[in-house]
Amino acid sequence: MTDSISAIDARRIALTAQGFAEPRPVHVEDEHLRGVIDRLGLIQLDSVNVAVRAHYMPFFSRLGQYPMELLGDGVHERFDLFEYWGHVASLIPVKQYPLFKHRMEEGIKRRSRTLRSADAKYLDLILEEIRRRGPLTIADLEDPGQRSGSSPSPGWWNRAPGKVALEYHFATGDITSRERRNFSRVYDLPERAIPEQHLNAKPVTREDAHREFVRIAALAFGIGTDKDLADYYRIRTLDARPRLAELVESGELRKVEVEGWSQPAYLHSEASTNGPVKARALLSPFDQLIWERDRTERLFDFFYRIEIYVPEKKRQYGYYVLPFLLGEEIVARVDIKAERDRGTLRVRSAFIEDGQDPGHVAPELAAELELMAEWLGLQRVRVGRRGNLCGALREALR
Repeated sequence: MTDSISAIDARRIALTAQGFAEPRPVHVEDEHLRGVIDRLGLIQLDSVNVAVRAHYMPFFSRLGQYPMELLGDGVHERFDLFEYWGHVASLIPVKQYPLFKHRMEEGIKRRSRTLRSADAKYLDLILEEIRRRGPLTIADLEDPGQRSGSSPSPGWWNRAPGKVALEYHFATGDITSRERRNFSRVYDLPERAIPEQHLNAKPVTREDAHREFVRIAALAFGIGTDKDLADYYRIRTLDARPRLAELVESGELRKVEVEGWSQPAYLHSEASTNGPVKARALLSPFDQLIWERDRTERLFDFFYRIEIYVPEKKRQYGYYVLPFLLGEEIVARVDIKAERDRGTLRVRSAFIEDGQDPGHVAPELAAELELMAEWLGLQRVRVGRRGNLCGALREALR
């Protein structure tokens, strides 16, 4: 007989697993950031910089203000990270490097079919340049080439050949990214960037890697469906199911029914909850808690879609909207922008969720926005007039 979990317990398990049930530290140090990395398993990267780069936000959401320079130059070395295609482009603990060898080998097979002999010669030249000159960005290449609407092979369309070559070698593991410089990857040979014990570790089969991926996902999520857990490292659900069955057999996971969920879920053996969660956090669109949108709706009864790629006139809530977690509910959402030249955190729209009390939500949201502004080095928060929470939020900020 399959055990049953209430909807509220599933939510509390998820929040606890993600680090939202713990109080924020008074003084944030390296060990606190390392704890978030270990808990989440990887940190998603994204180029959008409307407020702050995506990988900075999960730490702020869980820890509050922390020195941003800790995630600046040297972050890979400081926290033993490498960059690769995890969920998408992600910062990943270097101890996981062997798990991605099969993905690199698959990249070689997949991409080699699109390359002509002329492309292969250029690829060799790029690799030799990095070997000879050391770590390089695309801008550092002696011959990065020019973008073109026509291309010698399908993979080169409308991108500089140098960038395509670097990304080819990055995907296949010939080179790695040892840091970001102005958010551009700095590429180097793996043997100069990855510790030897991880670089030359015993090979991990595709099946064993997938088992570890869903294990990490289950620990980070606490509870999730097969689709939720497969998506964490972007593996196919069909590939995840046999591995999940093995983890159930070993006792690491337990198959459960969750109230209101149409699909069975998997509960990690270490997942726990100690009653109501008292969180307060603005959430990045790329935060693990909400990045699987169907799971977000199941957990919080909160429908969320990022509208960056939606034409402005068709946007319902705004361009860069952050959900606001208060207690154990997502109670509001705000479209924000950091206007650094004006020292202002601009709230372009603010909406409260149905059934929530503006008199309760607005002061808490105002406090979190002021905390974020201070963390970003901005002097003030200013609120526009779009949305049913703007009036109460402006009043709370006075």
